[in-house]
Amino acid sequence: MKQILDYFSIDGAVGGNQDWFNNFVMNMGGCAAATACDCCIYLALRRGMRHLYPYDVHELTREKYVDFSMKMKPYLKPRVHGVNKTYLFTEGFGKYLSDVGERGLKMLELSGSEKVSAAEAFIREQIDSGYPVPYLMLRHWKEEYKDFVWHWFLCYGYEEREDGLWITVATYGEASVFSLRDLWNTGYTEKGGLVGFFQCKESVK
Repeated sequence: MKQILDYFSIDGAVGGNQDWFNNFVMNMGGCAAATACDCCIYLALRRGMRHLYPYDVHELTREKYVDFSMKMKPYLKPRVHGVNKTYLFTEGFGKYLSDVGERGLKMLELSGSEKVSAAEAFIREQIDSGYPVPYLMLRHWKEEYKDFVWHWFLCYGYEEREDGLWITVATYGEASVFSLRDLWNTGYTEKGGLVGFFQCKESVK
């Protein structure tokens, strides 16, 4: 079984790209803000939540994306140790959602210390419900994942294979496909985690 969300592109890139950021601290450490921006654009474009994105979601450009990232910066600002806890993401992004009038969309967290089976179920449920999954990875013992260390990125698809769940993720304007079992097994006690979305019964803007 394969489930891939109808993601978006900007000037040929898969989602947004942190490398576009002109602000030095955002260019170096704006991955959480970029992930939140990508969530907003996806939800505005595919779930009708137009108020989450301040521009025309049908005319996505690199320039507008960079402008949007600076609006998100105060909520998920780069810091010495980064946005290195899932609660820092949910608190910061939650404040942005509140400020733009979104009352119905809520978030939940799954710790990276949970079993991979819990992560698989979490991602399946989120993708099947039409939501991308913000993913935080702090460390990993494998060199091949070095570009994803201490980094937020966005999962927007999965595929069931004989050796487990494989996920499709976007970051730096590119898509990658990984074995979740392999990615989840970081080899370190300091873990990241996942963030999910759900709609509560409160009215939205």
